[in-house]
Amino acid sequence: MTGFLDIVQFLLDMGLVAAERLRGVKILSARLIMFGFYMPLIGAALGILAGWSIGLSAGGAVLLGTLAASGSYIAVPAAMRLALPKANPALSLTLSLAITFPFNVIVGIPLYLLVVRQLYGV
Repeated sequence: MTGFLDIVQFLLDMGLVAAERLRGVKILSARLIMFGFYMPLIGAALGILAGWSIGLSAGGAVLLGTLAASGSYIAVPAAMRLALPKANPALSLTLSLAITFPFNVIVGIPLYLLVVRQLYGV
């Protein structure tokens, strides 16, 4: 239980720091926004191919692809905060939670399922 509370406290702290610095983010560049769209596609493609190559079921490959695509908004904000403490966390949080997460839910997961169905012939 203590580990869970530590994670919650860390995420709350990260959110507060990002909200504080969000005022300084005037505009996200088009390149940065596009990165938020294409990086999960690259991760998903690698995850699906890895799942297929090690013999996972179609559902397992979709799941691995989805996890590989979502790594950008699960781990990156925390990793960025620890690795680059002077970097603006508002950028990584904005990209991951406002662009990549909705993209994955609305477009990504159905696309990954379609790709796996084609790959597995299901």
